Amino acid sequence: MNVHDYLKCDATALAEKIRKRETTPTELVAFSIQQLENVNPSLNAVVNTRKEKALIESKEGVSIDRPFAGVPVLLKNISQRLAGERITSGSKLLEHTVAKENSHFTTAFCDAGYQFIGHTNTPEFGLKNITEPEIHGATKNPWNLTYSPGGSSGGSAAAIASGIVPLAGASDGGGSIRIPASFTGLFGLKPTRGRTPVGPGVGRQWHGAAIDFVLSRTVRDSAAMLDVLQTSQPEAAFQAQLFLEEYKNYMQNSLSKPLRIAFTKTSPVDTPVSKDAKWAVDKLVKWLAEEGHIVEETEAAIDGKQLMRNYYLMNSGEIASLLTNLQHLIGRQITKDDVELETWLLNYAGQAVSAAEFSQSIASWDSVAEQMARFHQTYDFFITPASAFTAPKVGELSWNEAEQEKWISQMEAAKKREQQELIYEMFLPSLTYTPFTQLANLTGQPAMSLPIHVSEEGMPIGVQVVAGKGEEHRLLQFAYQVEQSDLWIGMTGNPYFK
Repeated sequence: MNVHDYLKCDATALAEKIRKRETTPTELVAFSIQQLENVNPSLNAVVNTRKEKALIESKEGVSIDRPFAGVPVLLKNISQRLAGERITSGSKLLEHTVAKENSHFTTAFCDAGYQFIGHTNTPEFGLKNITEPEIHGATKNPWNLTYSPGGSSGGSAAAIASGIVPLAGASDGGGSIRIPASFTGLFGLKPTRGRTPVGPGVGRQWHGAAIDFVLSRTVRDSAAMLDVLQTSQPEAAFQAQLFLEEYKNYMQNSLSKPLRIAFTKTSPVDTPVSKDAKWAVDKLVKWLAEEGHIVEETEAAIDGKQLMRNYYLMNSGEIASLLTNLQHLIGRQITKDDVELETWLLNYAGQAVSAAEFSQSIASWDSVAEQMARFHQTYDFFITPASAFTAPKVGELSWNEAEQEKWISQMEAAKKREQQELIYEMFLPSLTYTPFTQLANLTGQPAMSLPIHVSEEGMPIGVQVVAGKGEEHRLLQFAYQVEQSDLWIGMTGNPYFK
């Protein structure tokens, strides 16, 4: 093998080459490091590397019975802890934090036989749909370095879309797998709430809105990783019924016909949707109709604006709680100079949220989940754009110093009932790019982004498909059939894969 052969392979293919003794874990780790050194200076996808450790570990040997024995992988620099390695969560406050133990998620990767190369860039506390933390700097999109790969799993997306690794750890609390997948031509699946490991010491993440999984270039890699990661975890707050077959085999079954599928191209928060996003949906809808399925344009009858207000209220409470805990940890008061604008304003607003308001907000998620459960009694799948536009330019969604001071002044002067509205307004420019993904996080449903379209400017954009809870197997079936069609763009047009 050489590095060009390495770039052509997904994780499944690399694992198979190791089993057939066509390559070695050490050779694959060396290829991954070579590609990292070639591309990371321009991309800034990886912020913590363990090159020497990875090479040493690769020589120690791992049982080839493990499904991904010897395959290089990267973890996301938030929640995916690796003992002895720095994990900053994209925050200056945690600049020197070193993990004392593995997260359960990381342990599952260890058990699968992966070789850890390092951690990928993420925005502070995973709060944004771009990856431009002050501590580590902006990550660039491999398709065009003037654009963002999205967030919060933007570092992972850029690392995969530039060939450093075939897949990487990611997480999704409001679209943070599906958004960067849409912006970088990857496959991005967010599993059902409770499907994958959390903790230790964490029974829930963002009250079930957030879930850890992976980004990948191929459907079969994500399917195989769902086989590796699905779990019944007694200490976790949420449980998903285990899928008793193998996802990687089940996905190859043909979809039943005809399916009844709903789609919409309208933003749930009344923001614009680009022609590229609409064209991407139209391509998939046309293909489905030609395949013999019943496709109907309809909306899910959800109050999208109120849903987002409830989402941001949760974010406010979670960040206020997080900073309170960090103050105890560092032994001093945290100020606005310690954190980025979004973190500070969410914390400020969160201090004013009552327990009753927080509880009512979370309860509203359950009402929406009931509505979507009824919706899926009629429709097998719900299709929307994965993002309303192709990727924003680097810096486009970040605030300059004067703008930041203006937002802080407005928040400090605002009455309690106005604070959450300011949060909504602050996030509105970024929400305009990605208004479709949050629904599945709050309802707990599985959803995915499929790489369907490339704009005239040469930038990819995905289509989102949502299914009922526990139906990842059907989403993977759907994705696998699309992957075999002419619709799937993959890395076509990506300069790193020419």
